[in-house]
Amino acid sequence: MTQEKPEIVWDYPSPFIHETRVEKQHIDDFQHTNNVVYLTWMAKTAWEHSKALGLDFAAYASVNRGMVVRRHELEYLAASREGERVAIGTWITGNDGRLRLRRRFQMVNADTGETLLRGLSDFVCINIETGRATRMPPEFVSTYALTATVDGDN
Repeated sequence: MTQEKPEIVWDYPSPFIHETRVEKQHIDDFQHTNNVVYLTWMAKTAWEHSKALGLDFAAYASVNRGMVVRRHELEYLAASREGERVAIGTWITGNDGRLRLRRRFQMVNADTGETLLRGLSDFVCINIETGRATRMPPEFVSTYALTATVDGDN
């Protein structure tokens, strides 16, 4: 008998979705996913989305520019446990066209539809060689276009 997937209610339309599974090594002494793992999943999802948009590290290196994290904000809403599937949705909700980019995240237990976490990451464009903040190249401005509108994010 096949189990039906629950409908996932995303915070915003059309997320980029990366799915993962909670493994034994993700579990902490409280027998749920350690908080640091969620941050790792956010970073992985952001990178997978960037690569899907055509901006992998080779593309970054070719223009000597990259987007690096400046700040994370995570709100833990429910626990996940070993063996559960987690769907991570991300949206680009801010891009000032100069220096800053914001991504929002929602993690959902793909087996139950329950939202586990909401978070955001603020990125800044840097010169890869110097590590200093610098203006985004035109391809970053256009490729990292907004995928959702959130008041105050842009």
